[in-house]
Order: sequence, then C-alpha cells, then structure tokens
Amino acid sequence: MSTVEAKTTPSEIIRKHKEFLFPAVAMYYQEPIALVRGEGHHVWDDQDNKYLDCFGGVLTVSVGHAHPKVTEAIINQVKTLQHTSTLYANKPQSDLAEKLYQITPGPLKKSFFTNSGTEADDTAIHAAKLATGRHEIVVLRHSYSGRSATALSAMGHAPWRPLLPQVAGFVHARAPYCYRCPFKLTYPECGLACADDMEELIMTTTTGEIAAFMAEPILGVGGFIVPPPGYFERAVEITRKHGGLFIADEVQTAWGRTGDKWFGIEHWDVQPDIITSAKGLGNGVPIGITVATEDVANKYPGLTFSTFGGNPVSMTAALAVIKVIEDENLRHNATEVGGYLRQRLEELKEKYAAIGDVRGMGLMQGLELVKDRETKEPAPETVAKVFEETRRRRVLIGKGGLYGNVIRTGLMLNSTRDHVDELIQALDAGFSSLSAN
Repeated sequence: MSTVEAKTTPSEIIRKHKEFLFPAVAMYYQEPIALVRGEGHHVWDDQDNKYLDCFGGVLTVSVGHAHPKVTEAIINQVKTLQHTSTLYANKPQSDLAEKLYQITPGPLKKSFFTNSGTEADDTAIHAAKLATGRHEIVVLRHSYSGRSATALSAMGHAPWRPLLPQVAGFVHARAPYCYRCPFKLTYPECGLACADDMEELIMTTTTGEIAAFMAEPILGVGGFIVPPPGYFERAVEITRKHGGLFIADEVQTAWGRTGDKWFGIEHWDVQPDIITSAKGLGNGVPIGITVATEDVANKYPGLTFSTFGGNPVSMTAALAVIKVIEDENLRHNATEVGGYLRQRLEELKEKYAAIGDVRGMGLMQGLELVKDRETKEPAPETVAKVFEETRRRRVLIGKGGLYGNVIRTGLMLNSTRDHVDELIQALDAGFSSLSAN
C-alpha cells in the first residue's frame, strides 16, 4: 500500500462501510451520511453539508461536539497519562467516583467503571444477583439494555434480539405505555394496573423471590415511553416486597437530560439500590458507570478486572462534562428549552393528524406517528418520509419504538430556542410534504 494517503472521495467512506463492516451495522437514510466533523450543535458530512444535530449520536453528545472545555481536559490528560487498567488507582477515577457519590440520589456510594451502557447494565445485574443470592430479574417490555448475551436476554424488543440462546432468569413485565395501554385503560382511572401486574408476574413466573427490577425511567429505544406519576413508587414497593433490588437504567436519561435533576428517576419518589449510566456522561468518549450502595458493592467478588474501565481519559472527560453542566446550569436549561420544545411539538400535533402522541421529559421528546388516531395503527413509513425531508433541510433526528414509528429527538443540553425553532421548521416541512406526495 502506498505511504501516501489517497484523498477520500465523498462516496468512498460509505462504500468502505458497506464493504468491510457487518451488514448489521445499519445506517439512517436512503443515501447514508458520512460525518467527518462536528462543532457545537452542528456536524458536517464528507460533502461539506452542515447539519443541525438533534439526536446527538443517540443522546450521547450532551454538551456539544468538540466542546472546548471538555476537549481541552481530554488533550491535557492524553498528554499526561492515557491508561493504567484497574490494577492501579488513578486520580481522575477516584475523583469521578467521589463526585458520583455526591450527586447520585440516596445512599449510592460505590462505583464500578466500564466502557458502555451494556457493560454497566451487565455489572448491575450481576451485582444484584450476588447481593441477593437470587437470579431472577424483572425487566420491562419495550426496554433496551445493550448487546451482550445478558443484555439481549433482558431486551424487550424482538427486532433487536438475534437468534441466540438466551440467558435464563429474565421475566418481562408490561410496560407503563399509557398511549398503548396493554389493559385498554386510561390514567389515572387505571389505578396503575401495569405496576400492580408485576406482582402476579412475580408470583406466577418466578420463584416468588427476585434479585431485582431493572427499568429505564423513560424507555428510550422503546420510543420515549414515560411512566405515569406513581408508577415507580408502586413497582419498587412490589419489588422490595419480593426481596428484590431496584436498578435504575439511566443510560439515556441521566446528566440533566430530563430537566432540573441529574437523574431521570429523581422525578419519582424512589431511591435505587443501583444506578447505571453511560452515553451523555462522556459526551462521545466511551464510558459506563454502575453506582451501588455499599451493601450491594461489598458483596461483589473481590477479584474482577476491566482493562479500559476507569481509564484516566474517559474519567477526565466525564468530570469535565459534569463541570460544564454545573457551571452553565444546563439541567435547568433542559427544563426551560425542553418545555418550549414540547410546546412546539404539541402545536405540530394539532396541525398534523399523523402525530398520535407527543411525550417525553426535558430535552428527551418524541412523536409517535400513526395512520389513524382512532385505531393507532403504527406508521413507520411516515417516519421514513419525514426523515428524508428533515435530512434534506439539514436537520438530523432519531427514531425508535417497537414498530419503528416514533421520531426521537435528543437536542444537546445547551440548546436554545433558536435550535428548537430550526428543528420544528424541518419537522413541519416533513409533515407538510406528506400531503404533497
């Protein structure tokens, strides 16, 4: 191969992706985009098109691409010490563990660092089993927890579960999906039937004593499903009645994303025994965290290892991200700008019958699209059409839901009303184009 690197043409990145990566590594859009640069709220593709990034790499770029303070902290750490493994202590790791103890809710104190949300959830599941001496875990339908064998077994989505042997011990409770209530009821007259159903699930499909209940405060890949008030209080009460711990999967909902709080679960009056998170804490740098009470952590085996977990670079990035969120009051900004976003999305719902539901918290808002509001028949093809139009208008969004019919947005925590307006204009054009086709 020549030592002179040939210039990559606009089509070469996509061509190589398709030729050398697993086909399972899917891409958005009819003509996929190859991104080459990011700054703040924007990214550029290999044809120098500029886009407003309203999905942030799946709610991961939390404070902006190449944020100067985060980038500077990373560069300084790379120049100082890049790697130690967990066989040695390092200051950024210890400092981040202390900071997490200070900002996590309840008596959570001990941290275990990994590289991703998948590993964070795996660690939490193993910790719960070891701490309780039991192996059965209650998870939610429509949930997503990663791509390991354990995480795929906990998955509440058939499209994400390959044909592999599953890890035993997971039982799937009905999701608190009010828009598509599995009991055909309406909140609050429903009496939180979805939470109460957990007790029968435990009594009929487990030994009656469980290790844990693991749930996302808002079901992310599931389509930003927000449980109703009182849901977690009831579900956690049932969990503890049957000997289980509560694991809050905050991979998508933490770091101010839901507004005002550090963690999404803080919007309910419960205290987790374990919290997991990843994504937005690193602003794009790989990181996973599992934070537990001392009682839980102390029962984890003394001999364990993570080559890259707790590495100084990721730890430094996380500390810098937390400092930016604190210094710029971004948790409150997520509430303020998120409220404005919700208002504008509700206006779109009034205008377009294709929008069946608007839901979310803070800067985690979604639209569920349907063919008919009465039947609520999912409309994934409408999502695809809106996607292409918003892309044409240089705005990037996300999607999800069991039926692929939910538009997901993940504006960065330092977004402004102007960014919201630009997003809404693109969505408006997308929905408007439906009648023109």
